[in-house]
Formats: sequence, C-alpha cells, structure tokens
Amino acid sequence: MSTYCSNCGNEVSEKAVVCLKCGASVSNANINKTSAQPPKTWLVESILVTLFCCLPFGIAGIVNASKVESRFYAGDIDGANLASASAGKWTKISLWVGVAVITAYILFYVVIIATSVAGLTGAGIFNQWLNL
Repeated sequence: MSTYCSNCGNEVSEKAVVCLKCGASVSNANINKTSAQPPKTWLVESILVTLFCCLPFGIAGIVNASKVESRFYAGDIDGANLASASAGKWTKISLWVGVAVITAYILFYVVIIATSVAGLTGAGIFNQWLNL
C-alpha cells in the first residue's frame, strides 16, 4: 500500500522520515495511506442553486456539502460519501423546485398578458365560459 505526505500529497516511502518534495516531517499523523480523492462536494452547485433557484433546499445542500471533505480527511469515508449523496440530493431538489417555480411564474404572466391583449378581464372570461 502506498503512503502519501499529508502536506503536499507526494508519494513517500513507508520508512521515510521526511518528505523529499516539501521537507515536511513524515510520521503516522501526517501520512495519508490512501490515494483516493474525496467524494464530490457539490458545494459550487449548491451555492448556485441557492442563489438562483430555491433558497431553503439550497442551504441544506450547502450544509451537507461543507461536511464532505472534513469527514473524508478525518477518516470517515462512509460519512463523507453519505454527506456527498445528501448534498447532491438537496442540490438537485433545489434545482428542480426552482425550475418549476420559474416555469409557473412565466406561464402565469403569459396567461395574464394573453387575456389583457384579448381584452378580457377575469369576469369576462368567466362569462364566456358560462355562455359556451
């Protein structure tokens, strides 16, 4: 199994005392024994959907996204994967809720403009339906 310097990520020998690349002292405390990357954090996506789509669900995505790397580097790989999955879930929910709300908003105003162009008021539309 390869070992890596936790300061710079350079591969070091298991018997090494210092990292040859950065000079940092290599001990059990600052050796990362895995070359795996942390799971996707979804942080950028969460921030964007919070700003442009749906605030409450986006905040839930940001909170979970902020936990991914800290859990990974603390050695809690399962917790990091769960936080990543949860962040992705809330980010996607926020995106689709935002798209639905924006679509409903646009359709509402298209109907309002279409009825005003046709010269109909709310009562006029109701009366036309009754006369059909």
